Amino acid sequence: MGKTISERLVEWLVTQGVERVYGIAGDSLNPVLQAISHEPRLRWIHVRHEETAAFAASADAQMSGCLAVCCGSCGPGNLHLINGLYDASRSSAPVFALASHISTINIGTDFFQETHPTHIYAECTRYCELLTCAEHADQILGAALRCALDAPGVGMVVLPGDTAAADALHDTPIPSISLQRASLIPSEQEVAQLARLVNRSSRVTFLCGAGCAGAKGELITLARLIRAPIAYTLRAKDIMEADNPFAIGMSGLIGWGDASRAMHEAELLVLWGTDFPYRSYLPTHGHVVQVDRRAEALGRRVPICLGIHADVASTARMLLPLVQRDRGDEFLSRSLSRHGKELSRLQTHIRHVDEHAPIRPEFLTRLVSDLAEPDAVFTVDTGTPVIWAARYVQALTHRRIIGSFKHGSMACSLAMAIGAKSAYPSRQVIALCGDGGLSMLPGDLLTLLQESLAVKILVYNNSALDLVALEQQLTGSRQYGTSLRHTDYAALARSIGLAASRIEFPAELSGAVRAWLAARGPALLDVVVDTSALTLPPDPSHISSLSFAESLSPNIDPHAELEAVRRTCCRA
Repeated sequence: MGKTISERLVEWLVTQGVERVYGIAGDSLNPVLQAISHEPRLRWIHVRHEETAAFAASADAQMSGCLAVCCGSCGPGNLHLINGLYDASRSSAPVFALASHISTINIGTDFFQETHPTHIYAECTRYCELLTCAEHADQILGAALRCALDAPGVGMVVLPGDTAAADALHDTPIPSISLQRASLIPSEQEVAQLARLVNRSSRVTFLCGAGCAGAKGELITLARLIRAPIAYTLRAKDIMEADNPFAIGMSGLIGWGDASRAMHEAELLVLWGTDFPYRSYLPTHGHVVQVDRRAEALGRRVPICLGIHADVASTARMLLPLVQRDRGDEFLSRSLSRHGKELSRLQTHIRHVDEHAPIRPEFLTRLVSDLAEPDAVFTVDTGTPVIWAARYVQALTHRRIIGSFKHGSMACSLAMAIGAKSAYPSRQVIALCGDGGLSMLPGDLLTLLQESLAVKILVYNNSALDLVALEQQLTGSRQYGTSLRHTDYAALARSIGLAASRIEFPAELSGAVRAWLAARGPALLDVVVDTSALTLPPDPSHISSLSFAESLSPNIDPHAELEAVRRTCCRA
């Protein structure tokens, strides 16, 4: 008996090393599920929402660097994938997505549950094509997988149910597609020009992004030679922060440390592997160099005097022997000194804890960070949990910190934790969830139990969409629509069989966090945090404008608004 197209699809996935598929069974997807059930090398992870499946695949791919897979049934089922697939695409995560479809005979007839995924997903996929016959099944499947691995990004196949159940035409061996990416080496002329710029500048600052993965050693060596402070983006925190004597924190509205000031005071700012989008936090004097393997990123945010289309590591290695080494360290020392004072200021709510006052999220986050395992994986919800993670989670050498840092979607933390724990079951995975984010996809707490995933969920429970409230304050608008009904998430979790506890006072916190992290299976810790805990933005005297505030209200004075928030924070 011959194979079906679904079985051929499964062969393709297994040949590429795929071990897990995230999704929900249903109607037109059933032939694929049948094929997966007969393949012992594939594990079907049944989530409760397709958005979770896509976010889980995104995190799985980001963690492992290998191809991850998610799927949705026809119509509403695959539409739910869109948020997570946008995240995977913008995070350059190699993800293959399968959107099953109505029967081919009904396509174009306004049939029940009919949508057009090839149109809907065009913007967030590297490849998206409808597969309607056996003759071109291998061509379509191979192209989607190659695009997902090559970019990397999202490759999607839209597969009608009748086509999925049809006989496959081919039974030839399937080639394995390598994820190895060719190195991009800069020209000697470009590196020499960069060296001239560096050598004639007495104040050089680095801003490092996610493109610095694998180049940390070279960049620290280079910074040591030219006495350059190193700022980094949120996506590079777990790359550049640990064991880095030149680290000065990160810029942006959620930034901290001396990053913003050092970038604006520099004669030369070098952007290494970053397409940092917030132009308001970047200097506009034009003495900016950008090194990136993505040519489209060069000069996209601010004017640059040199753009180098190359890998960070290869560029830094070629630059090392060309830089002058007899430099003073006044600029670096001043930046590190200011950074130390900023760090001390950030420790206020960690050093001084009133056991009768509400729990400060800063103290909670640092406590969890201190007690977590050295190679723990933190997944982070968009909102104030991102701010606390950026400032108080210690990015030790083997830790990972992932979230929807480019797409900025709520409700990503629990879903990404499912993918991270599925990919690395022996590692501790901690989901830092806002109460607003967790309330969007709470059904996937059941996935943790069903799939035996020992994820630890921390809920920052302040009964508010706190970051949205801050945005409203910054833009001078009336605060509205940010309050949430007060909810006992521990009681909710216990009602479905999850180990959970609720903490309201600082004196209870240390023991509760230890017990929560030590729990054998999945566990939830619901912590009622101080609702007046506001974030402290970087010093507005070094920021030309506030990007998102300006976009919301062109008449806003960002300096005045930031100063008002600073005063409010200091009073808090």
